[in-house]
Amino acid sequence: MKPAPAPADPFAGLEVGYDVPALPGMREDEIQTPCLILDLDALERNIRKMGDYARAHGMRHRAHGKMHKSVDVLRLQQEIGGAVGVCCQKVSEAEVFARAGITDILVSNEVRDPAKIDRLARLPRYGARVIVCVDDPANVADLSAAATRHATTLDCFVEIDCGAGRCGVRTAAEVVAIAKAIEAAPHLRFAGLQAYQGAMQHLERYEERRAELDAAIAQVREAIGALKAEGLDPELVSGGGTGSYYFESGSGVYNELQCGSYAFMDADYGRIRDGDGARIDAGEWENALFILTSVMSHAKPDKAICDAGLKAQSVDSGLPLVYGRSDVAYVKCSDEHGVIDDPDGVLGVNEKLRLVPGHCDPTCNVHDWYVGVRNGRVETLWPVSARGKAY
Repeated sequence: MKPAPAPADPFAGLEVGYDVPALPGMREDEIQTPCLILDLDALERNIRKMGDYARAHGMRHRAHGKMHKSVDVLRLQQEIGGAVGVCCQKVSEAEVFARAGITDILVSNEVRDPAKIDRLARLPRYGARVIVCVDDPANVADLSAAATRHATTLDCFVEIDCGAGRCGVRTAAEVVAIAKAIEAAPHLRFAGLQAYQGAMQHLERYEERRAELDAAIAQVREAIGALKAEGLDPELVSGGGTGSYYFESGSGVYNELQCGSYAFMDADYGRIRDGDGARIDAGEWENALFILTSVMSHAKPDKAICDAGLKAQSVDSGLPLVYGRSDVAYVKCSDEHGVIDDPDGVLGVNEKLRLVPGHCDPTCNVHDWYVGVRNGRVETLWPVSARGKAY
């Protein structure tokens, strides 16, 4: 199978409003709202910074595609940030990236449904190295049978539960048993360990995050020792997120990072503190993703109503912040409306505001397009390629 060719002109025939929120060349104040915009300068600085960090610390960086769900963003992460490939959470996400020609794909999750396993086993036909996580010996036979049926090879990570309390095994003995089963199974290959400590990524204090990672690193180190004692040397030990990558990269244990949110940043991640006690969106990373919204009513003198409500964002991690403004605040939302406290009545109808979403991942998943903006003008549009790919 070959990747689908890119269209010659991706914007040909598209109508603003009906098809897309904007077209290249438009001013930012002409963009239809609510929509997602990307500050391309900030995005590129974030991506280069992570790439420089990973190279300086001898780490591979596998960018997490579940955050942006965009082939175009991932390609930028590879081209200017040196990302080696992509993490996906679902087979349908992985299919999108494989069909686009991405050649190193990790499904950083377990795949147990027979139909999904069959789809997964076909993905190497696109020319991609495909890795999947395993936390149950019973899964090994099913993966092997599917890969054998399609004459492909699947690489496998044994997933360690190093504190998130979700998938993964806890003991070194379990890790070794599953790795041995993978190595013995036709058309499978033991490639290493998945050891992502997700529960601590949003802990505000740097010291709290470090304590959680110290425990995880000790657990992973024990598992590696047990594997090596059995002649199983993991090629990759993968993990690390925007809230912890500096711990994994300094551990001497991990050799691959899985950071995602660093590229866009959101309000929730922005609250956590770096080693100097500063918010990470105040120096470490820049806000590059925004919900562009318009004021649609100001019938109440102290409240402006905007067009970005629940259908334009996820508020599971809190309400969005109004970017660059301290005189107004987003305080409430319903399906189609956002309420903005405007005590001095400074906002006007049709005025546009940039909102920093509370949680970027599920917010991106409810939009069709990213509008890339530079110097106040629309430079490009990128589809949210894997939007809705949750199966």
